[in-house]
Amino acid sequence: MKLNERSLAFYATCDAPVDNAGFLYKKGGRHAAYHRRWFVLRGNMLFYFEDPGSREPVGVIILEGCTVELVEAAEEFAFAVRFAGARARTYVLAAESQAAMEGWVKALSRASFDYLRLVVRELEQQLAAMQAGGCPPPPRRPRALPPKENGCAVWSTEPPATSTGARPGPEPPPLPPRRRASAPNGPLDSATFAQLHELYGQEVRALRSQWLRSRAQP
Repeated sequence: MKLNERSLAFYATCDAPVDNAGFLYKKGGRHAAYHRRWFVLRGNMLFYFEDPGSREPVGVIILEGCTVELVEAAEEFAFAVRFAGARARTYVLAAESQAAMEGWVKALSRASFDYLRLVVRELEQQLAAMQAGGCPPPPRRPRALPPKENGCAVWSTEPPATSTGARPGPEPPPLPPRRRASAPNGPLDSATFAQLHELYGQEVRALRSQWLRSRAQP
């Protein structure tokens, strides 16, 4: 994948809100030492810098088709971002506390378009049920994969497959409440797509802000 370096650097340092940010220890290679880097998560891109004041990122990790799992390493609170494929690189990172590690693992596991696709599919089902005048289907929220057989906890960005008796994964962001609504200027069945998009967009943004505030609380 070819990326425009100038556009990437602008996106990494723009004033738009970030999904997560903080210091992590990054292992440089197979036998290399850990280096403390400032990490910024924006959408499905994980940027890392020399320090918070850096104007350009040292590198970026595209979080598509990966799994995020806890690992045993020299550093405490370590986890890995793994990609499928024989030559795919594995990124070993370590947080500075248990709470920071859990926050990063959850944020990274929800950063891919696969997770967002599940959320959009749920909203489309709600909208279709409301337009048909029927009751919306029961809520279904995306879940992380259950732990591996060896007991190693795993979070995945791939669409998870359900299994009977599987232990539920980390709690995902809240979905918009199910209820019949009216468009800003008239009944729902006469609303335009732009009006519906704005109506649901406001609700999703409010819920996301509430969820981010709740995560920030100790």
